[in-house]
Amino acid sequence: MFVEVKDPESKMVLSRTYAAEGRFTFTSHTAGEHSICLHSNSTAWFGGGQLRVHLDIQVGEHANDYQQIATKDKLTELQLRVRQLLDQVDQIQKEQNYQRTREERFRQTSESTNQRVLWWSLVQTLVLVVTGFWQMRHLKSFFEAKKLV
Repeated sequence: MFVEVKDPESKMVLSRTYAAEGRFTFTSHTAGEHSICLHSNSTAWFGGGQLRVHLDIQVGEHANDYQQIATKDKLTELQLRVRQLLDQVDQIQKEQNYQRTREERFRQTSESTNQRVLWWSLVQTLVLVVTGFWQMRHLKSFFEAKKLV
């Protein structure tokens, strides 16, 4: 299976061919929507074998294998737990920043919509008043022409 991963700027993060079974991980330094393309190695058009893909995406501190980090960096249990907590705090800060940005964007959209509704209602009121004034003048001239007034 051929795997391609691109970041939001369409830069290639991962491009590799894997065997029938495998696992891949990647680290992206760009936040945003990534695209993952999986291509089959099979050349058969019809009647080829079945292809089963299990995709498990882990993001943030959950993507780290802390046992592997502990053996690589020779960390004690306490140091490993401190690293996990620091990663969790970092992830919480990123989530808070994301939520603030999202809330700000939502607020701007709400204020823009509110302003458009206000202007639309003013335009409707103006059209209604002008139409009423025009109808009154037209009826007055009509009745004056018929000499009813």
